[in-house]
Amino acid sequence: MMGYLPTLLSLLAVAIAVGLALNMQWGLGGLVNFGLAGFYAVGAYTAALLSLAGVPPLAAAFAAMVVTAILSGLVSFVSLRLAEDHLAIVTLGFAELVHLAMLNEIWLTRGSLGLPGIPRPLSTFVAPAYSDLAFAALALALVALVYVLLECLAISPFGRALRAVRDDDVVAATLGKNVLWIRMQAFGVSGAALGLAGALHAFYYNYIDPGQFGPIITATAFMAVIMGGRGSNLGVIIGAATVLLLIEGSRFLKDAFLFLDATQIASVRLMLIGLGLILLLIFRPQGLLSERRANSKHLTGGP
Repeated sequence: MMGYLPTLLSLLAVAIAVGLALNMQWGLGGLVNFGLAGFYAVGAYTAALLSLAGVPPLAAAFAAMVVTAILSGLVSFVSLRLAEDHLAIVTLGFAELVHLAMLNEIWLTRGSLGLPGIPRPLSTFVAPAYSDLAFAALALALVALVYVLLECLAISPFGRALRAVRDDDVVAATLGKNVLWIRMQAFGVSGAALGLAGALHAFYYNYIDPGQFGPIITATAFMAVIMGGRGSNLGVIIGAATVLLLIEGSRFLKDAFLFLDATQIASVRLMLIGLGLILLLIFRPQGLLSERRANSKHLTGGP
């Protein structure tokens, strides 16, 4: 089990980064993004291609964040004038477009063959026996930095403006807020977090292919935000950890139910995860933690 711990920590770091990105868009901004897997894949392929070209991995990760942030801003500029349901469809279409590009632009992505041999950060400074643990520590440190930055944004005037746009964009516009610009900023910031998550994914597995970037990434992120509490960054961390423990812990069901084959075990795992989410929505619909919001006393300094 201890040998599996670095894997769990690395996967947790990636899940938290994706959950925090979705929380910025959907939790704080009310913007439904069903194309998370597409932006995540852009970050992974950008970091992988640059690393394989000789760019230091950390510099490649930063470039992945910038590229994904810019692309997120461009997509949002085109689609944010649409209604919420249409925005969700556009982002879903974007994810499919990225998937088709990964499969068919063989000159760049090698198609279904994928990109092997992606170097990890710190690999030249750490002994191979400690490589997984060192990477997990680095990934958690980077995601902790992302959490601090996003939490500062959430309690800043920008965060309050973003929540105002979420609650009633017409009123926010009437008060002089540039609704489109605020939403574009939210998409861009969260895109940077998705780019980092994708880069960490590529570095951890040392190999990526289009099959790794399916809808399960988006579904897992929504489960983490719903379970943790929409609008709460700390809740997202707890939700992501809970979802990951349910997914990874249920792998050991095969030891308890020896009469079930692998296919049946997989079905039971999904049923248990779905049942846990349904029970949470029934008994704790606001999630494990509620969104922290400043009241008028804090804003005015009154008694």
